[in-house]
Amino acid sequence: MWNHLLRCWIERLSWRREEGQDLTEYALLIAFIALVAICGVMLLGYRLYLVYWSGAHSF
Repeated sequence: MWNHLLRCWIERLSWRREEGQDLTEYALLIAFIALVAICGVMLLGYRLYLVYWSGAHSF
């Protein structure tokens, strides 16, 4: 009986660790996606600025 209770307790602890690890992985993934999106918007904004600036001086 004690063996069964101990095994159930260990399984619960390992399940909680895996769930916490999943949340950490999702948080890191979201942070990476946000970083890529911010860099992409900055690069696109700079290119649009250059196009607008060269077009404004052509008149």
